[in-house]
Amino acid sequence: MNRTEAANAPEYGEIEIRDVTKRYGEESAGTTAIENCSFVVERGKFSVLIGPSGSGKTTLINLMAGYEMPTSGEILVDGKKINGPGWDRLVVFQETALFPWMTTFDNVTYGPRVQRQRAKAEISQEATRLLELVGLQDFRDKYPIQLSGGMQRRAELARALINDPKVLLMDEPFRGLDAMTRELMQEYLLRLFEGSNRTVLFVTSEIDEAIFFADRLIILGRSPGNVKSIILDDLPRPRTFEMLTSQRYAQLKEEALSILYKEAVSAFAKGSQGAVDIVEAFEKRQSK
Repeated sequence: MNRTEAANAPEYGEIEIRDVTKRYGEESAGTTAIENCSFVVERGKFSVLIGPSGSGKTTLINLMAGYEMPTSGEILVDGKKINGPGWDRLVVFQETALFPWMTTFDNVTYGPRVQRQRAKAEISQEATRLLELVGLQDFRDKYPIQLSGGMQRRAELARALINDPKVLLMDEPFRGLDAMTRELMQEYLLRLFEGSNRTVLFVTSEIDEAIFFADRLIILGRSPGNVKSIILDDLPRPRTFEMLTSQRYAQLKEEALSILYKEAVSAFAKGSQGAVDIVEAFEKRQSK
């Protein structure tokens, strides 16, 4: 992106989580998923949320999307309190959310068609551009069942991007993909977002994926979730897979794992698979 393009680039949003607690059920017999949680999803940054299973990552996504309301505390977008879902915050989910009765093209254009704020020709042109960008131009007339898992994720990215949300929320979008497809999707995501000034919050349980993407790594503690640490990831951009073998990458991973390990040991006793993975990764690294 040159200076002129950077100057004309849209300014994206910022989400602030202020002392948020989320409880389910009656206070005496309910469950507290999030407790006294505060952090900022900074404008124009790629923030990554990571923590043991049960630490409230998906709950936070639902709260920021406006699908649920906090029990206490508040969540703001650009200083305005969130009171429900909005087109300024869109979610790419763990499982495909494409409409099975719509073609790829119709799925991608659904949002702007419903909003009715843009001309049909403009919507069609932008959808075509995005489908080319994610490599699905030859699959525009296919239905979701005719697409592979990786293709479905790319279609969902295009469907979110055509709405140009202020904040893009991604809840483990590559979970369940095979290793090769996941790596390809990581490359697509970097291609789409590096240099775009977009605000992204990406949730993952994979430490390598987290460090590879992040500008800021937000680490949650075990349930009830709250922020244990925020690590600034200063790996240079554009990111490449070769960086996974760099000394700085190893230092960042060691720092993150040492924090996660302390939380995971407690969750390990409760049988959390996410905690088991973190403990095993840490102990394997320590034995080298």
